[in-house]
Amino acid sequence: MSELTLDLPAFAAPDLTGLPAKRRREMLQAGREALECRRVLGRGGLNLVGEVLRGERPFVELEHYPANDVYDPQSGAQYYYHAHRGEVEHGHFHAFLRAAGMPAAARPLAYPLASEPWPAGDEAICHLAAISMDAWGEPIGIFSTNRWVTHETFYPADQAIEMLRRFEIDHAAPSWPLNRWIGAMLALYGPEIEALLHHRDAALWAWQKTNPGLDVFEDRRLDVLAFLPLDVQARVAELADGLT
Repeated sequence: MSELTLDLPAFAAPDLTGLPAKRRREMLQAGREALECRRVLGRGGLNLVGEVLRGERPFVELEHYPANDVYDPQSGAQYYYHAHRGEVEHGHFHAFLRAAGMPAAARPLAYPLASEPWPAGDEAICHLAAISMDAWGEPIGIFSTNRWVTHETFYPADQAIEMLRRFEIDHAAPSWPLNRWIGAMLALYGPEIEALLHHRDAALWAWQKTNPGLDVFEDRRLDVLAFLPLDVQARVAELADGLT
């Protein structure tokens, strides 16, 4: 992922040593599920990216796959896959929660400098995280983005984190293993995603402070705000060791 060269706060991955044992066990269970989803696909010569592209039209940069996204109307969870950073990845999954699954108290940021309309009401949508994939269909990183990248409704980090815990795709289209894997990854890397969301807010407000009067959420200089490499196998081994 391209490095952000602007004068913004540096992202620091969270320290997991202080996490409660219950949270670590939940993360370990999610990690094992993520690995199992990849295992069963691999036994059939398949991979995660291939699942979302299977039966779709030719792969075109910036198009959503599948064409109408993956959505669970009961949970409000949604995701899609697309590509536009071919020099550093094959593509990435964007995971969201829509209005149907949001807490009743959820309220988007009140931002008087907004120069573009944000989805509202039943169309409100919160971006949770993006998962970067390599050419072999394997995950290589998680990252956060500015609002204009995903055309979301912007919710402060604390609210987005509450929504993160509600993400679940509880059906089998387009692929049961892929749907389970997306949810498992958001749980496995929950602490990192929470840190990415807080860093996203800090970076945007730092940029706003040095650019008063500018709609920071539409500034094309700010796209990927932080990127964290990941290794699922190593994370699962680390969690397992810490709980023995």
